[in-house]
Amino acid sequence: MEEVYSKIKELRVKQNMTLKDLAEKTGLSLSFISQVERGATSLSITSLQKIAMALEVNMNYFFEEEVRAENYVLRKNERHEFTTNFGSQIYTRLAGSFGNRKLEPLLVTLPPKIKEEQQYSHNGEEFYYVLEGEVIFYLNNEKHHLYVGDTIHFPSSVEHQWENPLETNSTVISIVIPIIF
Repeated sequence: MEEVYSKIKELRVKQNMTLKDLAEKTGLSLSFISQVERGATSLSITSLQKIAMALEVNMNYFFEEEVRAENYVLRKNERHEFTTNFGSQIYTRLAGSFGNRKLEPLLVTLPPKIKEEQQYSHNGEEFYYVLEGEVIFYLNNEKHHLYVGDTIHFPSSVEHQWENPLETNSTVISIVIPIIF
C-alpha cells in the first residue's frame, strides 16, 4: 500500500493541488489525507474512490505498474493473486491490458466465514457469478443468499457487503465498472 500512498501524493503535487484542495474535493478531512500520504492510516475503497475521482484517475491507477504494451490475452500462468488492506479476499485479475479499459473482471476467493465489516457504496456497477460455494450479499441491508450458478448485478451506489457463510472457500467471478484495482 505504500506505493498507493506515494502515488496519491505524487499525483496531487503534479496537479498543483494542496492537501486542503484535495480534502475539499473529496469531502475527507485534511488530516486524514495527510495521514494517507504518509502511510500512517489505512484507506477504505470508498475513500480511495473519492480520491481517485478528485484526482481524475481510475482507482486502478494506484495499483498499476508502469504502462505496459497492449495485451488482450491473459494466460492462466500469467495471472497474479493479490489481497488488499480492505479484507482477506484473494483477487485474481482476469483482464488483459490496454489503455482506457472500463471494466474490471476478477476471480475472487472468499475465505471461510468471512464477512465484510461494513457496507460500501461508490459510483459504478457490479456483477457477480458464484462459481463455488455460497455467498450472501447484503444490498441496503436486504439479504440475498446466492448458490453455485446464481448471479447478482447491482449499481454500486447501493450500500453493499458480502459474506461467505461456509467453512470452505467460496469463489465468484466479479465484473466491476469502473476499474477499482
